Amino acid sequence: MHVDRSCVLSSAWCACLLLLFSTLSTRVTEVGSSHQSIPPSVVKLWASAFGGEMKSISAKYSGSQLLQKKYKEFERAVRVEEIDGLRLVKRLAEDMEEMFHKKAQAMKRLVEAAEEAHLQHEEDPNLQYEYFNAVLINEVDEVGNNVELGGEFILQPNDHFNNLSVNLSLSVVQVPTNMYNKDSAIVNGVYWSEALNKVFVDNFERDPSLIWQYFGSAKGFFRQYPGIKWKPDEHGVIAFDCRNRKWYIQAATSPKDVVILVDVSGSMKGLRLTIARQTVSSILDTLGDDDFFNIIAYNEELHYVEPCLNGTLVQADVTNKDHFREHLDKLFAQGIGMLDVALTEAFNLLSDFNETGRGSVCSQAIMLVTDGAVDTYDAIFAKYNWPERKVRIFPYLIGRESAFADNLKWMACANKGYFTQISTLADVQENVMEYLHVLSRPKVIDREHDTVWTEAYIDSTLDDGQGPVLMTTVAMPVFSTKNETRNRGILLGVVGTDVPVSELLKTIPKYKLGIHGYAFAITNNGYILTHPDLRPLYGDGKKRRKPNYSSVDLSEVEWEDKDDTLRNAMVNRKTGTFSMEVTKSVDKGKRVLVLHNDYYYTDIKGTPFSLGVALSRGHGKFFFRGNVTVEEGLHDLEHPDVALADEWTYCNTDEHPEHRYLSQIEAIKLYLSGHEPHLQCQPCFLSVHKMGTFIILLMNKYKYVIYFVFLGDKELIQEVLFDAVVTAPLEAYWTSLVLNKSENSDKGVEIAYLGTRTGLSRINLFVVPDELTNQDFLTAEDKEGVFNADHFPLWYKRAAEQVPGTFVYSLPFNIGSENKSVVLASTAIQLLDERKSPIAAAVGIQMKLEFFQKKFWTASRQCAALDGKCSISCDDENINCYLIDNNGFILVAEDYTLTGKFFGEAEGAVMNKLLQMGSFKRVTLYDYQALCWVYSESSGSGHTLLDPYFAFFSAVKWILTELVIFLVEFNLYSWWYSDLTAKAQRIGRSMQVPCDTEYPAFVSERTIKENTGNTDCDGCIKSFVIQQIPSSNLFMVVVDNKCDCSMFEPITMDPIEIMYNESLKCERLKMQKDRRRPDTCHPFHPEENSMECGGAVGLTPSLTATLLCVLLALFPR
Repeated sequence: MHVDRSCVLSSAWCACLLLLFSTLSTRVTEVGSSHQSIPPSVVKLWASAFGGEMKSISAKYSGSQLLQKKYKEFERAVRVEEIDGLRLVKRLAEDMEEMFHKKAQAMKRLVEAAEEAHLQHEEDPNLQYEYFNAVLINEVDEVGNNVELGGEFILQPNDHFNNLSVNLSLSVVQVPTNMYNKDSAIVNGVYWSEALNKVFVDNFERDPSLIWQYFGSAKGFFRQYPGIKWKPDEHGVIAFDCRNRKWYIQAATSPKDVVILVDVSGSMKGLRLTIARQTVSSILDTLGDDDFFNIIAYNEELHYVEPCLNGTLVQADVTNKDHFREHLDKLFAQGIGMLDVALTEAFNLLSDFNETGRGSVCSQAIMLVTDGAVDTYDAIFAKYNWPERKVRIFPYLIGRESAFADNLKWMACANKGYFTQISTLADVQENVMEYLHVLSRPKVIDREHDTVWTEAYIDSTLDDGQGPVLMTTVAMPVFSTKNETRNRGILLGVVGTDVPVSELLKTIPKYKLGIHGYAFAITNNGYILTHPDLRPLYGDGKKRRKPNYSSVDLSEVEWEDKDDTLRNAMVNRKTGTFSMEVTKSVDKGKRVLVLHNDYYYTDIKGTPFSLGVALSRGHGKFFFRGNVTVEEGLHDLEHPDVALADEWTYCNTDEHPEHRYLSQIEAIKLYLSGHEPHLQCQPCFLSVHKMGTFIILLMNKYKYVIYFVFLGDKELIQEVLFDAVVTAPLEAYWTSLVLNKSENSDKGVEIAYLGTRTGLSRINLFVVPDELTNQDFLTAEDKEGVFNADHFPLWYKRAAEQVPGTFVYSLPFNIGSENKSVVLASTAIQLLDERKSPIAAAVGIQMKLEFFQKKFWTASRQCAALDGKCSISCDDENINCYLIDNNGFILVAEDYTLTGKFFGEAEGAVMNKLLQMGSFKRVTLYDYQALCWVYSESSGSGHTLLDPYFAFFSAVKWILTELVIFLVEFNLYSWWYSDLTAKAQRIGRSMQVPCDTEYPAFVSERTIKENTGNTDCDGCIKSFVIQQIPSSNLFMVVVDNKCDCSMFEPITMDPIEIMYNESLKCERLKMQKDRRRPDTCHPFHPEENSMECGGAVGLTPSLTATLLCVLLALFPR
């Protein structure tokens, strides 16, 4: 049979084409069905069903509709007022000024008492006097007798001092470990300063809000009131020396520009260079934020320790000082020292920088750290410094050799400085501090008792339960007033007292600032004294202080102000207003609120501080006044479920010791009822004092007038009474739900809560306390969930920004496993329907996450098909269903481990598409207080170089080595010293260091209620539907999971360190923001006796040097 082959081939070809067409059609059909596999109408049905049920549950158990109705009933009885921000900030500044003035007056009384006591005291080198040594009190020897300088010292716990055991009648004296506690100078100083005990007690009685008061002596001892026992560290050492504390240095000296010259010639090898490094580091310790400095190393050439800062000085803040310390380790000794070149450079640098007006424009000094000088270099001094001698010279002779001591001491004497010799590391600190007393002479002779205030710092002694307390110190210098010592300008010491920053916050009426409003204060250098975004501590459990916490600039938290307009105006102590849009991170940085803030600022007179207030536009600019009778309000405050913000000041319970045990609500009740056992009954009339000091008089049933005086906020208390009356019906409402056994049978809803703009809160439990899933919520452990001194609760803040009448749902981001166990639902209650109306309150519920998720899965199984056969369900294997909030965090997912995670981590491709479509937007945030992990090499024994007490042993070895053979000093030293230096075996470790980071936050676009999208995953089309849950901040996202989209990287919220190249690092170091110099300056005084210019070193000056000194003394000064 003959077959036509062309026909066969044609048929085969047709069959192939048919098969190919069939395959392609199937593929297209699959892709097309993928596009249509998630019907938006079904997702919308699920969302509506879930949203309706959750709003019903949330509204029912929170009582939101009842509360809205009650406030509506009182609308005609209230008056809405717009907050006058400028007037408010001025009043707050006046309150703070008065508080600061009281502290300064207490210090003035101490100064007067100390100077009078010293004036009446005759120095007795043989004086024997037993005093209470802070370390030795209540210590006994082997046979049970009190040790010398110990004795029995009564100590009792005191709640004002965080339950530390103290003595309110006496002070104690602390002497540094490296000083002899029975030295004649110390014993004499302790003896005459006993007169301060009476003033300490009197000050505390006048102002019971005072905490530590103290006198730091120029001799080194430290008198502290109230008396408390000090404990050495694990090495038996107390390294505390009051003279190197900022409050002491600031009060004792004027601001200064300093150039430190370090000799790195060959003779400085070995221990000498180690001592030199430590000397420079100790000098840096004595510099503060009002000082400027640079360090130049010299041999035959000049080497700026930081080459980037050639020819300029930088502010002596913590960051800059630490930066220079890192560079000190890079110094090595070689070559010949050309001191004349170094001195010339230093004089030119000080002169040029002073002309710019950017430095201290006050005292100037050159610190010379060297092991010798072959000349006196009088020609250089004659050219650059004489006859005015505006630049003081402070030589530090390193080592035991005294061959060149004459020349160095002559330099000091000829230039109003001071010479010291440092032989060992143990000598460093005591000798470095000598220069401070020289710089204090002009101030002492002028008798200028300048009051100084420090920047914020952390006091670890007083722990408020949340970690160490942030403080500022007010200090004043104490002078010798004896006529015979006048031209010597003898500084006796410095008195001071600590002021907790929390004291400032107590003067701020948080209810007037609104939900997002806050007050903040900065120093004359622009550093933050208090700000809600200041984070001085880090770590879990026991908190640790950040290295640069005390020099956080305002521009680092209000970073949206790119031109520093607000910062500079405040630094320059102006009064005014400023406005800008801000992005505020909340909930541990995971969420963001976009607000428009109006700022109001003014200076706090009598201090270097400026105060600012931020009010958010909209509801944050308004508050209202309600009016109810005292009887009504007092009745409703008696309810057991009522609480007030303990960190807010309703009544000042610090004024009298017997009131300190009272909570704020207890104080108000006593204040309103008059039921106080110590009150006197007498006929009186109603009197209201200014500044919130007032007396409320009530008639008791016996017709006598009982009065109770309290310092407090009358207006706030009136509004508390109003809120107590309006919210009282919720108690009965919640109780009825509890009693109805058919309600909440599965115990899914656990807590109902309420908070008002006055800090009043009510809580109702629907389960017994032991059955609560998250037991920290609304407790002191939940810092973001309760009213604090500087913020409203997080749930209140978020509810206020939600559309009125809707609920905001969230998972708490707590540490530990409980963060995935509950869901919070909150809503705000507005007084009026207009947007400008203030938020009166917020209510909400806490429910079990399991209960919440069960409701979601039930709703997602519904369908509109008449036969009940749904075309799609969240149970299907081909789709994934998620419930996310408006910041993109997952509340419900089939994979339970995803709960609480960011949606972009689970579905990177879909999140990326949602960002492109505009359903979500990315907001970039910056953290200039971040800490980043770095890997660094360090030495296990490196600490010995930094501790003078351990370093003593290395000094002994060095001395013995020099006795063996001087010529091989450095080689032998290097061999013997190896076990005590940082050159020992290098070990690596990870550590956290300050850094700048940027990180993203995400927020949904409110106007987009629903959306569909497709993402191409390498040829496979992944489809999804997003649908807003009605009356909530939630979204249902249904995703087709048939495509592998792993090629898309997850979108995370991890912070990224901002890396600066060397050029930018240099510019940041050089950059100097606006600052305001202190108001006073005492660089020199014509009556100053400049011949006291060095310690006794057994030197006999040459005839030439002596004659030159005499001639110089005759020059005009």
